[in-house]
Amino acid sequence: MAALSAANLDDKISLTRQAAWGWFSGGIGPGGDVALPVPSRPGRPEQPNLVAPSQLKRRSLRSEKGRFALLHAIAHIELNAIDLALDVVARFCDPKHQMPRSFYDGWMRVALEEAKHFSLLRERLAQIGGAYGDLDAHDGLWEAAQETGHSLDARLAVVPLILEARGLDITPSLLRQMDEVGDHDSRRIFEIIYRDEEGHVAVGAKWFRFLCLRRGISPSHEFQRLVRLHFRGPLKPPFNDLARARAGLTPGFYRALSSAGT
Repeated sequence: MAALSAANLDDKISLTRQAAWGWFSGGIGPGGDVALPVPSRPGRPEQPNLVAPSQLKRRSLRSEKGRFALLHAIAHIELNAIDLALDVVARFCDPKHQMPRSFYDGWMRVALEEAKHFSLLRERLAQIGGAYGDLDAHDGLWEAAQETGHSLDARLAVVPLILEARGLDITPSLLRQMDEVGDHDSRRIFEIIYRDEEGHVAVGAKWFRFLCLRRGISPSHEFQRLVRLHFRGPLKPPFNDLARARAGLTPGFYRALSSAGT
């Protein structure tokens, strides 16, 4: 997919939208453009500089610099999320996976919504006098993609059901903090992301269960096995059990993997 390889941010957003519209109009589909070789890494601008997570500075959200750093970090997550969704479609579209067309429909819809999120965050960063790329970032999300590139089951377990589900856990606190500092413009963006991300986790949970039930195995047990194999460290509470459950990710999946125990 051209959108995956695009390094220019405006091109990536435009090509993602074109790919989604082409997909839903029937212009492209499995076996078409998405069957092209998948790049080992997506296209990226020269900035931000990628560093180890431990090198990223922590800042208070009560300062404008702190809120800028938060918006920048989430923008980086959303940019990676565009490519992660596109990569699922492109990487796992071969006949051996025997996935229904609706599986790919779901991930193309996710890619389109992630592009919307990234665009909103870029606009907000510009409003407060900066741009995406001004601060360092880390490469953890794409490292997770590389770790699970060989297995659709592992990809769904780690990316939507751990990494995206984490957004459901932390966003309610971010909304409260934006209220406290009076940053209503950023809060509105986080509300949109929170609402959409619950749907993205639901897409992951639905199709992870599908894969497991097709093989006649327990989804929760297989999730725990794959997480222990492909994800470093325990899952950290607090968990937004209600939002996770609405998305189809019930506590039986993740509580046994928590640093707080069952």
